[in-house]
Amino acid sequence: MSSTVTSLDERTKEYGREIFARLNRQGPVLFTRAWVEDKLMGLGMHDPALKVQLFRFVDTLPYLKEPKEVARHLREYLNEAKDELPWWVRLGTKLIPDRGILGQGLAFASQKGAEQMARKFIAGSNVQEAVAAVHQMRTRRLAFTIDLLGEATITEVEADHVQKQYLDLLAGLTREVNDWPEEPTIDRDDRGPIPRVNVSVKLSALFSQFDPIDPAGTSRAVCRRLRPILSLAKQTGAFVNFDMEQHSFKDVTLQIFRDILTEPEFRDWPHVGIAIQAYLTDTEADLQALLAWARDVRKCPVWIRLVKGAYWDYETVVAAQNHWPVPVFTKKWQSDANFEKLTEFLLANVEWLVPAFGSHNIRSISHALAVAEKLGVPPRRYEFQMLYGMADPIKEAIQSLGHRVRIYTPYGQLLPGMAYLVRRLLENSSNDSFLRQGFAEGLAEELLLLDPNAHAAPPSHAAPTNHTEPMSHTEHAGTQNGHLPPARGAHAPRSPFANEPLTDFSVAASRTAMSAALDQVRKELGRTYPIVIDNKPQPVGAVLARENPSRKSEVLGKVGMATVDQANRAVASCLAAFDGWRDTPLAERTGLLRRLAEQFRKRRFELSAWIVLETGKPWRESDADVAEAIDFCEYYAIEMEKLGAPQARDVPGEDNRYFYEPRGVAVVIAPWNFPLAILAGMATAALVAGNTVVLKPAEQSGIIGAKLMECLQAAGAPPGVVNFLPGDGDVIGPPLVQHPDVALIAFTGSLKVALLINEQASKTPGGQNFVKKVIAEMGGKNAVIVDSDADLDEAVKGVVDSAFGYGGQKCSAGSRAIVLDGIYDQFLNRLVEATKSLAVKAADDPGCSLGPVIDAEARDRILKFIEAGKRESRLAHQTDLGALAEQGYFVPPTIFADVPEAAGVAQEEIFGPVLSVIRAKDLDDALRIANGTKYALTGGCYSRSPSHLEKVKRKFRVGNLYINRKCTGALVDRQPFGGFKLSGIGSKAGGPDYLLQFVLPRTITENQMRRGFAPETAPGE
Repeated sequence: MSSTVTSLDERTKEYGREIFARLNRQGPVLFTRAWVEDKLMGLGMHDPALKVQLFRFVDTLPYLKEPKEVARHLREYLNEAKDELPWWVRLGTKLIPDRGILGQGLAFASQKGAEQMARKFIAGSNVQEAVAAVHQMRTRRLAFTIDLLGEATITEVEADHVQKQYLDLLAGLTREVNDWPEEPTIDRDDRGPIPRVNVSVKLSALFSQFDPIDPAGTSRAVCRRLRPILSLAKQTGAFVNFDMEQHSFKDVTLQIFRDILTEPEFRDWPHVGIAIQAYLTDTEADLQALLAWARDVRKCPVWIRLVKGAYWDYETVVAAQNHWPVPVFTKKWQSDANFEKLTEFLLANVEWLVPAFGSHNIRSISHALAVAEKLGVPPRRYEFQMLYGMADPIKEAIQSLGHRVRIYTPYGQLLPGMAYLVRRLLENSSNDSFLRQGFAEGLAEELLLLDPNAHAAPPSHAAPTNHTEPMSHTEHAGTQNGHLPPARGAHAPRSPFANEPLTDFSVAASRTAMSAALDQVRKELGRTYPIVIDNKPQPVGAVLARENPSRKSEVLGKVGMATVDQANRAVASCLAAFDGWRDTPLAERTGLLRRLAEQFRKRRFELSAWIVLETGKPWRESDADVAEAIDFCEYYAIEMEKLGAPQARDVPGEDNRYFYEPRGVAVVIAPWNFPLAILAGMATAALVAGNTVVLKPAEQSGIIGAKLMECLQAAGAPPGVVNFLPGDGDVIGPPLVQHPDVALIAFTGSLKVALLINEQASKTPGGQNFVKKVIAEMGGKNAVIVDSDADLDEAVKGVVDSAFGYGGQKCSAGSRAIVLDGIYDQFLNRLVEATKSLAVKAADDPGCSLGPVIDAEARDRILKFIEAGKRESRLAHQTDLGALAEQGYFVPPTIFADVPEAAGVAQEEIFGPVLSVIRAKDLDDALRIANGTKYALTGGCYSRSPSHLEKVKRKFRVGNLYINRKCTGALVDRQPFGGFKLSGIGSKAGGPDYLLQFVLPRTITENQMRRGFAPETAPGE
């Protein structure tokens, strides 16, 4: 280590010791409110199980309107972890009152207690209270930046309201604060006056459809609401800081920041800044780019609020769920070390990037002081920022050294502010918390001031690695040495299968690749796709022209339409190839699937582009279709390797083998709504089991079916093992189903067709010496229950996504929302506004929230249902399509309210963007309604009551039940998919039982005795 680095570290520690020496560690005066709050906080927060349950209770509390609901939730949360709670809590749980004066007293005390805790971390609920809080801070020579708390912005009405709140806040604060006497320590830097009013803006709150998949559209919408805010701030002499949110929003946030501040009105305005998160691995590159932009393009400095980061748990969980690279440093010390590295970068470029260091970590603060001193940066040029209601002794110590301290000051209503409150409580109680370790637990100063890079080496001393503070606005929260804490309960054994990662469209390269694929595919329009038998294209007779449902004038190509004779020849080809394919070694059959998966990966964006154009799926949905097709290939290969090993049940003198063999010729009849995934899934299951396959795609997705056949041939499918047979289902469907050489039919589609197939297949015509196997997935009328304590931000978005994702054209779509009476009106109002805010566009537009339906027949059928719904119930919303109605096959997103449970729109599968909202008296009533259809495919429930969720799990009778998330989007292996009643015949696709439907079990017993002699066997055989 160089002497320069050593001396910098020593100077850092000297500053740290000086700050520690200046800390007021006396704490609150005995028996004051602050003392009681600290004691109660300490009592609960040091027990992990109690802490988690209390936080869940606090998060839910604002939604609970009745005393008995308050008591029930508190009891349920505590009972859920009763085996891990202290004895005194277990005893107290039994005494929680339900009703009467005691119940009312508990509810009142709980609500007041939560409100009091909120007041500790939230400055006020309106502008007047915010002004009062700011005034009090200024009397303590503390600067401020105001942060507006609020519900998630899921409607454009809410986005307009947020803009108005920012404008009102700026007008109200500047009117008051700018007339107050100057306080030079916080109102000036080394160059002169600086703005007194400082406001932090969250860009995603300004647009309900904020999405990095469409940075241009997102930027336009955000800037439309942001410009008046910036104009007013500039006019009134205020400062605006752009908050940074999750990693997926980072690039579009930076783009908006650069674009709008390069506009002539704001180009020379220096009183703007942006938060930058040190826990992200790519932050250094972002700062380099910001420096070049500020210096060479804008030619005017900006402020940088350097924080550790607020979403560490979220980022790691999202990355793990999607199998994406983790965007954050995975160890706490790495984030701390990067913070110091970026501190040095900012202080070295202070003329263009003016730093505000957001941290409570005395080591991080001391390092900034030491670097600034070394570089000769004036102390007033930069500042430190800390959170309202936290670390007051540290604030005072930094002030006493002559530095400006600015307080990050949230204000807003209690209900939307509760999530912020829970994050603050987590920070105060985290095992990694600098505040907890430095104050409550009194960890040694030298350990707290240790260089974070010291943890890079193997531990050779007693210093712990988790010595720094939590993150939140500034630090990690709720982690263990930078890793997620283990979940309670046992984990299932890891499978060798891993889902194919979805494309991350927040990455510019992914968006570019998708756009390029769409351009390339459009150059290939107009081709004809023939029937393929024995790997040979057949002469083209009748064809079906395929058009783009988003733009019906755009013809994509033509697909050959098979005759009955060609259908018979396809079956004959499969039958001739069957014996050879059955006897092909398992390794070759699984190899075919894995090579097919590689073909899909190689052509991923091309295939996605075809799905966008031929079936009207938006970008993400199309990409997920290809990913699911890859998953089926990989998963079924693994599962067949498990099934392919014969089971031995030997006894002395006798060998027994149990094994599986394929059924024969399989006809795969697939729908258009998952044009690649379902077709590939059923086909690969049949193929890997040793069956030969007649591949019959839906008429509406014949080109994508042809692309699958191309991939199968490229992967090495032998002649006759799979034959591509597009055609009219009414013409070739019955001959295929009734053919005496067809052993199995795998079908996904409508109930009517499935039942007809099942009926036809049950017959045994002459020459057929087996009973056909039918596997059918037949759809659903799926319900999402919204409990009275549901988180409406999540519930509204989840119902909208479930009902209108891909225009409701999924068998899993949530077409009924069953809402408990206590929250019905509030839910319905937000649901309608959220639906109004959806971007109905052509599917190839990256900003598309909802595209067309598949064709004119589907459009007309759905519109008839809508007209019937208007007679049965109340029309709550129907989107005006404008010119889209003529451009393509668009159907307006439609919501019916107060729907009778027996109404047609509440009972029949519509397969379109139509949602029925039904009122329920209570949870039992909701479950009765939910189960009251002929289907049992998917369902969902939004609730925060453990007892209600347990009841839902027991009594909501569906194949796939989703709790507190949307009811669509099942993944192979993770959520095997399928239902019962009239939703399905057979086991779940993408699950461990699925392949058993494609095979027949056999047992072979061999007597090994020879004239009283049996071969010797090794011990244990």
